[in-house]
Parts: sequence; C-alpha cells; structure tokens
Amino acid sequence: MTASEIKYIKSLSQKKFRDEYGVFAVEGEKLVQEALKSGFEVEKVFRKEEIGEAAMARISALSSPSPVLALVRIPESRMEAPRDGLYLALDGIRDPGNLGTILRVADWFGIDAVYASEDTVELYNPKVVQATMGAVFRVKFFVCDIPSLCSSYPGPVYGTFLDGENMYGKELSSMGIIVIGNEANGISAATAACVSDRLYIPPFPADDPGSESLNAAVATAITVAEFRRRAL
Repeated sequence: MTASEIKYIKSLSQKKFRDEYGVFAVEGEKLVQEALKSGFEVEKVFRKEEIGEAAMARISALSSPSPVLALVRIPESRMEAPRDGLYLALDGIRDPGNLGTILRVADWFGIDAVYASEDTVELYNPKVVQATMGAVFRVKFFVCDIPSLCSSYPGPVYGTFLDGENMYGKELSSMGIIVIGNEANGISAATAACVSDRLYIPPFPADDPGSESLNAAVATAITVAEFRRRAL
C-alpha cells in the first residue's frame, strides 16, 4: 500500500472526509460480506493476507484489526415520506452503539424506515457501522426535521415518556411513527408536541422501579417488540 492510500483510508474515520469523498470504511469478514451482497457500491477490498499485518493495523479503526476492510460508497438518499407502515423517528440519539443497536432492532422487526434528526450521530460513523452488524445495508435511513415529519404524518405518533400510559394496556396501531428520544434528555419539547400517544414502559414490580430509566436502544427493542406482537 502507498502512503497516500493509507492516509486516505485513515481520513475516513472523520465525518468531514466521509462527506467529502462520499465513502465509508467497513471492517470485519461479516460486514464486508454484507456490503458485497448489498446494493451498495464496494470500491475496494483490502485483505490482511495481501497487504500485510502492519499495513492493516495502520488503516484499521479497531483496537484489534480485522482480516479484511472494504471501502464502500455512500449511496444517494432520496427522502421517502412515511405512509402506512411502522417507522422509527430518532430525536437526538448521540451514542454510536445505541444507533447501531437500534438499526439492528429495526432490521429484525421489519421497520419500514428510520428517520433521524440532524443532531443524531452520523450513520456512517465507524462505531455505528460496526454496531449495526450489517443492518446499515438493509434498513432505510433518512435524516430530516423530526418535528416537521411527525406533525405532517396523518397517522398516530407514539413516544415513550415517564408520565405516559402503560404500553401493555393501551391499544396500539399496526402503523405509525415511534419516536425515540435523546439518551439524557428524552424527546425534545418540539417533537413531544407532535406526539399523539404517550407510552410508558412499566418496570417490574410496577411500584418499585430500580433504574431511573431504560437505555434508548433497549427501550426501542421493548416498544417495537410489543407493536409487532400485537400484529401476530
């Protein structure tokens, strides 16, 4: 590998260069396989056995470099408005691991699309990509203004709140938008004003909650699982 190639690949760990070049890096045999069988354009694949262990260590963003790394072109994304499916709207998710896990949840439960606010962590952040375990290649993902999205949607808009109605005793639609709020501050006031149905995930026992709240990705999984259970 040339020094310029190494510099280029390492630069993709920063958002400004991913945006400039329109490329992101994928590491690990499973993720690279997912990329190759997806509709994404894979520009180049680097294998440790071909470039050497030292070179792979220099281009890897992982603490333990994987045997393979691929450069994948960021696809053009045309905004699709939510219709009669089940959708997620992420209102300020900042943790890469949370976003990656939420994408895996969306993939598992067949969520029709995920919408994210501008201040949500970027989809092609290396830590997000790793955490998705391949879901990044399968789940529709759009960045937009969440309050505008929710206020213009003709169906129900759900959100989880500590003062919401017990989710397990409430009628839930098979279609709608489920809003997931910021890890520290929850759903923003602007987005909360657009929520038609406030949900609460009760602890057990109900009168003795242990933790103050649930992790955002965990809350997403519990909520989406209940919606899909009702549809069985």
